[in-house]
Amino acid sequence: MKITACNALLCIATLAFAAPVAADDLVVYSARNEQLIKPLFDAYTRDTGIKIKFVTDKEGALLQRLKAEGPNTPADMLLTVDAGNLWEAAKEGSLKPVQSKVLINNIPAHLRDPGNQWFGLSVRARTIFYNNLKVKPSELSTYEDLGSAKWKGRLCLRTSKKVYNQSLVAMMIAEHGEAKTEQIVKSWIANLATDPHSDDTKMLEAIAAGQCDVGIANTYYFGRLMEKKPGLPLGIFWPNQKNSGVHVNVSGAGITKYAKHEKEAIRLLEWLSSDNAQNLFADVNLEYPVNPAVKADPVVVAWGAFKQNMVNVAKAGELQASAVKLMDRAGYK
Repeated sequence: MKITACNALLCIATLAFAAPVAADDLVVYSARNEQLIKPLFDAYTRDTGIKIKFVTDKEGALLQRLKAEGPNTPADMLLTVDAGNLWEAAKEGSLKPVQSKVLINNIPAHLRDPGNQWFGLSVRARTIFYNNLKVKPSELSTYEDLGSAKWKGRLCLRTSKKVYNQSLVAMMIAEHGEAKTEQIVKSWIANLATDPHSDDTKMLEAIAAGQCDVGIANTYYFGRLMEKKPGLPLGIFWPNQKNSGVHVNVSGAGITKYAKHEKEAIRLLEWLSSDNAQNLFADVNLEYPVNPAVKADPVVVAWGAFKQNMVNVAKAGELQASAVKLMDRAGYK
C-alpha cells in the first residue's frame, strides 16, 4: 500500500475502507513485509484465538498515517525497523509507555526505549565485510580504521540516504562527539572506490566482484546473498571488539497512544519477546533474537560471537538529525 501515490488523507480513508476491521481484532501497522510477520501473527492466533489485522507500508508513511488519524486510528501497535524510526514515533506522541516486567526481563536495557515507549524485538548488526581473496582478517580492526591510508580506493559504502547509515553515524556521534565523527566520515569518503551504492546487497556484490575490498552492511543482507550465491568470496568481520563493540540496531514495536485494545496489544508485544516467538521473529530474516536467552538460527550462529556496542539505540533517533547534517558536510552522498 503506497501513500505516496495520492493525497495522504485520501489514502488513509481509502485504506481504511479497503481493510475493514472487526471491533475485537488487534490492529498492527507494520513496516516489516508481510512474509516476515504473517507467520508470527498466524502462530499467535493459533495460540490465543485472537485475530490480528495488519497494514504494511513504508516506515515514514505509517508514521504520517498515525499522526493524521490521531484518536481515530484503528492501530493498536506500530511495528517498524530501526530505533531511529521508533524514537521518532515516540517523539511525535504516537506511542505510549508500557509497564511490563516481562518486557523488562526479556529485552536488554540498551535495546529498548528508556521511557518504555518502544522495545526492540530483533537485533541487526551493522558490521564490516571484506573480499576474502584480497583481504586478511588481521588487516581489519575498527570502523574508524576504514578511513586509514591502507584502504584508499578500496572502500564501498551504501548511500547516506538510508536510515541504517544515518543511525550508524548517530551512534558514532554518541560515542565520539560530532567533530571526531565528522573526521572519520570524511576519511571514509576519501577512501571510496565507487560512488555509494543504493542498497547493502549491491554493495556486497561489488566487494565480491573486486570493485572494492571492504564495506559496511547489515548481517542479514550477507546471509540472504550467501544463501543464493554461496560461492561468493565474502567474509564477515566483527570490528571494535577491543573497545566499544559492534554497532547494533533493532526492529521493534510500541503500543499506539490511542490503542483500542491496549491490554491485548501489550500481551502480543510480550509474546513477541518470548522464547516461543523470538526464533520465529528473528530467524525468518536471519537477524539475532533480542532476548539473550534465545539462540539464533544456526546460519547466524556460524558467523561467530561478538561484543555489542552498549550505547542505548535510542541515540540513533536522538542524534539522527545531527548525523544527516554531518554526513552532508562530509560529502557523503
